[in-house]
Formats: sequence, structure tokens, C-alpha cells
Amino acid sequence: MSKTGKVWIVGAGPGDAQLLTIKAQKLLTSADVVVYDALVSPEVICKIPEKTEQIYVGKRGGNHTVSQEEINQILLNEAQCGKEVLRLKGGDPFVFGRGGEELELLVQNGIPYEIVPGVTSAIAVPAYAGIPVTHRDFVSSVHIITGHPRKGGISRIDYPSLVKTGGTLIFLMGVSQAESIRDGLVAAGMPEDMPAAVIMNGTTAGQKCVFASLGDLPEKIKEAGIKAPAIIVVGEVTSLGEKFGWVQHRPLQGRTFLVTRPEDRISGLAEQLRWFGAQVIELPAICTDAIRENHVLNTLWEYKEGERMLVFTSPSGVRIFFESMKELKLDLRTIIRSAGQIKIAAIGSATAKELCAHGLFADIVPETFCAKELGKAIAENAEKDSEILILRAREGSDELLPPLEDAGLHYRDIPLYETTYRLHEGMGHMVKALVDSHALDGVLFTSKSTVRGFVEANPEIDDSSLTAICIGEQTAQEAGKYGMSRSVAKEATIASMIELILETFGQQELNEDRS
Repeated sequence: MSKTGKVWIVGAGPGDAQLLTIKAQKLLTSADVVVYDALVSPEVICKIPEKTEQIYVGKRGGNHTVSQEEINQILLNEAQCGKEVLRLKGGDPFVFGRGGEELELLVQNGIPYEIVPGVTSAIAVPAYAGIPVTHRDFVSSVHIITGHPRKGGISRIDYPSLVKTGGTLIFLMGVSQAESIRDGLVAAGMPEDMPAAVIMNGTTAGQKCVFASLGDLPEKIKEAGIKAPAIIVVGEVTSLGEKFGWVQHRPLQGRTFLVTRPEDRISGLAEQLRWFGAQVIELPAICTDAIRENHVLNTLWEYKEGERMLVFTSPSGVRIFFESMKELKLDLRTIIRSAGQIKIAAIGSATAKELCAHGLFADIVPETFCAKELGKAIAENAEKDSEILILRAREGSDELLPPLEDAGLHYRDIPLYETTYRLHEGMGHMVKALVDSHALDGVLFTSKSTVRGFVEANPEIDDSSLTAICIGEQTAQEAGKYGMSRSVAKEATIASMIELILETFGQQELNEDRS
């Protein structure tokens, strides 16, 4: 008997990936297949693992790529194949998300399911515009209404009842019906000078908010070029938006960056950018694959008189070194017993920090964090009879070795891992759309290999239209080969990259409590 799968109907929130629930994020990493629609932001989509099957069923503004009936059938078919299916929907699946419709066929066929609520745009988007949907000095109720008419263009909104409530009115999917909404409310007795607002792409870098009176709202929407997805807010509380607005004061608000750093190193950089208000698309361009059962490590620890130096050129190299030692059942005592004196060299502060986490402190860290300067620092500090063990990627930088050779030092170049390029197939079309629409402010590169990996993974993108934000000169030179505009951090550190981004793209009002 074949195993029956399960379906999770999951709300992805209004766009900002930081509003994704913890449960939704966990399910993203464990599902066999993710079925998602057009209102799920690229910032959330990039969190889907590459190994996970992805099915796009986008619908927006009446343009249905896949009909609702077909979506229902896809969920059923995938579950009947024994898969764990995540149906990812913008906002909350039960707030005009048609989540209930998608359950009906599952229930009829006995498919197990769960509902995972999401942060609804009806509440979150006004909050990001500084509009409290309730306030005891103004209103005591809030009403969420679909502005989308029924088939045939017939509206079923009871405007007189809405006006009588005196509450805040939130119209979802109503921007194309703004004129009829205005007319319906005014005809039901709402004054034309009632405060109103329309918010497009709420909670994302593309958020745009227009405040107006109810009577002027349709014209203001046209003047500002507001398009779906957008929500309309009507009520006295809307007048507070211009006073309480907060997102526009974040230094990187309205900016979108793509981060290409390896997956195991990406989160810290992305989170710092998000703290300052940027929207961040995580698209690792390379990955580090450890060389398993790396028995060459067994041959390194024969005792020798004098000095032995361990050289690490990346945090990944440190991590993989200790994982490999553990795999071979070797520990720190093996290293300590192998020479009269052990020294450790690290290419930069991040690598030194990773070493520290494993109980080792680097003796040598060059002032400029690059392979050439590391080689020079080793040559200046190593004893003549020192044995240099370089523990790094199979294809490491050639610039590390000439200073050692010039100094007559004996070294062994030991590969711990291989750097491979990666292609996130589900993100290619989204990245191209961001580039083509000039919505991407910059691509962050932390090594030459991330540049090459990004270019190879996105062959349809015009690289000359990109702004490359580079951690160092070598990375910038690689980006220049593809015609990218380049900005280079003063130091080869993540902190210096963040500083460069704030100086180049930030607003004047810098949040002083975050350094």
C-alpha cells in the first residue's frame, strides 16, 4: 500500500521575509514540494532549498496562469504520490486567500492537512505605513473587504452597513476598483473628506504610500502610478499615517540587494542589511563541498623538530578541517604532539574568529585580508625550517604561494574542500525580473568565485547593468571582466561592506543605535 502524503496550507506573509512565521520557515526546509503563487515575495522564495521541487501557480490581477481548480488538483495529486506538500500563499491563507477552497478536494479524498496562518497584509501593510487600524480615540472596529468584484463585475459590498459601523475599512485587491469603492461609500453617506490611503507593495523595498481624501483617492492613485498588489485604507486613523510613518526613516529603506555568499556564511550579512531596512534576496552562487574521507590529513602529523604552521584561508576551511579531523578520529592532541612549536595563520578576522570558536588563536593575521598579504606575513614570521601546511580549497589563490617560495619555505598545499558553482533554478526568472525592472540596487560579492558562480548561474542577465559591491580588489577585478559597475569595501570585511553600502545607498537619517 502506497504512503499518503500530507498538505500544509501556509501563509507566507505580506512580503518582508522577517514576517514569515517560525513554523512556515521550518516547513520550507522539510517539504518535498512547494506550490507557490505570485504574491509570495522573492525574499521568501529564495529560502526554499534547491533540492525541493517547486511548482509556480501564479495569479495576479485576474490573470490566472493556473486555474483554482487546477491548483486544487495539483495539491491532491502530489499528496497522493506520498509527498509532503507545502502550499505557500501570500498573506494569510484564510483571509481572501482561497485556502478554504483548496481544502475541499483534500477533505473529499481523505488527505491529511494542516493550516499555518500567516501575517495578513490587511494588518501588516497599514502598520508599515504608520497606520494603526484601530485607535481608541478614533475607531473601535476594523473591517476587511475584498475589493475584487464577483464574476460579471457585480459588487456584493454592502456600503451602507460599512459606513454605519464607523470603523476602519481595509479593501484588499481593490486598487482597480478605487472609483467604484469611492462612489459606493460616498453614496452611503461617508463624507468625501474622509482620510484614506493606498499602499502598494507593502512591507517590501518597493513600498509606496499615497495619502488623500476619499473623494480624491482614485485620481491620486492614477497620478502616482499605483498598481496591484495594493490595499486601500479608509477611516479617521489613516490621518495618523503621515505622523507615525517609520519605514522611510530606515537608512536602506527602498533598497534591494542580492547576496551571493555561500549558504553557510550568508545569514549574518543578510540580517545586517535587513536591520537597516533593505530587502535582501539570498542567492548563494557557490557552495563548499568537503573532500570526504580526506586521508591525506592522516599523513601530516608525524613528529618533527622545530616549527609547524597551519594556514587557513577561509572560515569554511576551518570548519571543514575540524569536521574532517573528527571524521578521521583525530583531535587537537594529534596536532599538539606533531611539532616542537605550532603556529597558526589566518587570512582575516572572520577566519580568526572561526578558529577561536574551536579553541585556537591565530598568531598571524595580515592587516590587509587577502592571499597575497597572507603569504607575505607568513614569509616574514616563519622560521627557515618551518613546515607550512596550507589547509584550503582545492583551487586556492595562486597569490599566496610566491612569497613563500621566494623565502625558501617548505609548504604543503592540502585541499580540504572544493568550491562549486550552484544554480538555484527556481530563482532564475525572479532575478532576471528584478534586473530588467531596475529594482536591484546591487549584488554583493565576497570572492572571485562568487562572481563567476553568479554569472554562470544567470546566463540571461545583462551583467553590464549590475552594480557589484565587492569585498576586495581581486573580487572587483573579476566583476569588471563582465562589465559590472563596481564599488569596493575599504577593508576585506563584512563590516566594511556594510559601511560602504550605507555610505553609497543610505539615507541621511542613520539609525545611531546600530553600529
